[in-house]
Amino acid sequence: MKNPFNHDHPPADTPLVNVQIDGVWTQMPKGLNAVEAARRVGKFIPHYCYHPKLAIVGNCRMCLIETGGPKMDASRAPVLDASGKPEINWVPRPAIGCATNLTEGMAIRTDSPLVQECRRGVMEFLLINHPLDCPICDQAGECKLQEYSVQYGNDHSRFVEEKVKKPKRVDIGERIVLDDERCIMCSRCIRFAKDTVHDDVLGFTERGSHTTLAVHPGQRFDNNYSLNTVDICPVGALTSKDFRFQMRVWFLKETKGICTNCATGCNTIIGSRESTLYRMTPRENEAVNSEWMCDQGRLGFHYIHDPKRLTQPIARHGPETTPLAWSEIIPQVAERLRQFVPEQIGIVASGRLTNEEAFLVAEIRRVLGGDSVLTDYVPRFGRADGILRSADLNPNTHGVTLMGLSNGGASLADLRRSIDAGQIRALVVLHEDLTAEAGWDGATLQKLDLLVTLGLLQNPTTDRADFILPGASFAEKRGSMINGAGRLQRLNRAIPSPGQAWDDWQILLRLKEALGGGNGLHTIEEVFKAMAAQVPAFAGLTLSRIGDLGIELEAAMPKETATE
Repeated sequence: MKNPFNHDHPPADTPLVNVQIDGVWTQMPKGLNAVEAARRVGKFIPHYCYHPKLAIVGNCRMCLIETGGPKMDASRAPVLDASGKPEINWVPRPAIGCATNLTEGMAIRTDSPLVQECRRGVMEFLLINHPLDCPICDQAGECKLQEYSVQYGNDHSRFVEEKVKKPKRVDIGERIVLDDERCIMCSRCIRFAKDTVHDDVLGFTERGSHTTLAVHPGQRFDNNYSLNTVDICPVGALTSKDFRFQMRVWFLKETKGICTNCATGCNTIIGSRESTLYRMTPRENEAVNSEWMCDQGRLGFHYIHDPKRLTQPIARHGPETTPLAWSEIIPQVAERLRQFVPEQIGIVASGRLTNEEAFLVAEIRRVLGGDSVLTDYVPRFGRADGILRSADLNPNTHGVTLMGLSNGGASLADLRRSIDAGQIRALVVLHEDLTAEAGWDGATLQKLDLLVTLGLLQNPTTDRADFILPGASFAEKRGSMINGAGRLQRLNRAIPSPGQAWDDWQILLRLKEALGGGNGLHTIEEVFKAMAAQVPAFAGLTLSRIGDLGIELEAAMPKETATE
């Protein structure tokens, strides 16, 4: 199926044509534009307005090239050179590379003297009114105007007039600040808002050097994908309020990850420095999210550094709490759990668990009594937006279901009734606040003889827990998840867990061992291998084989699109 986000690449069955690029003949799909054709043979044509996922407008002129066609004799037959290839009749004026589509016999020059002169001229015009504020610009280090001015511009300026002053620090949306002095009018943001997310509120006003990017009167640029315009803006005109002036990008360590805010599992780049996560940006994966992600997902990481973050294992004795070492608390949890028969124990799993963690929870359940231990997970649902946002707000519903930990949430009511009736006396809760997420009240939790929680933040459930085990967030762990479309994807560790918090799989593995379940596993790779040996959907796979873009699991779960 054709990618709905891709406006450029011809279909796979497009016929090939013979074209010459910088003197070398090759075959390319008919209709492919010159910028992409050059890229395929290792030639780079600089550009601003062109973006492979946006409609082509050809207004920046940075991608000017020379073009030509076969020279014809009097009989309209091509004139061949000594090698048997057509001689080229070059057009005496440049052409716009992004708007020039390949035809049979076309020739292109990407770096001729004429092209170089055109690029210098375009760069000179773009810099005439541009402010010299690179030292304070958020785009510094990622700015195409900086890069191209060094590579293709002049080493001096001939402009002696007064620069045109344009609006600065304009609040155009809930998450976006506009510095119009930096805008080079590439119109990427306008096309993205109109064509990709169908929020046609951006446009240009005025004329010539006074042209200004603006929001339509009475409206705001507040859609849930607005921060993608910060990514595609080639200069620093559009900036993120969340990231603005927070960190220089060249200081950031970039880690490939996935978004865990819903079941789509958008591929991301996690930007961090010194144990702090500063931003998440989308990473290209045509099978999942193209090059975009929603604002809700990309900003949904700040809880990692919340002051209520759990950083120390804690045991509660009445109103008193005691911090303990892991070597002390895990044997105590195991000893208390062994005091109950299987029918007296319940487990509340989470769709936020990785596959490896869910597998270990299933192993602990088996050790405690198997199916006699009533188990379910907490479902979360919202409204899909028809673009990337999924109705399933759990990132790994499929994985938890594969491990036998889910009854679709139907057993949560049974769990609660059994606790109220005194039948279930011990409960293990993983990454859930039952009061907020499942609607339980504190009175139900107070009836338990033992409540064990593993999670990230202090909440009403942890406030009633006998044992609190601090775990790791998505940015602090390795492992895998299955998105809503049945694609197996990998998490990578970007930052360490704070304080004494441990990776969840390590906590669960040690607890399984303390309960008498044995232990021959020592790494996350070994946990995945053990899981693959028992779960058919993962047969033959390893954690490394998942790769950066993931693998579709045909046998994983019934397929559902992430936008339904």
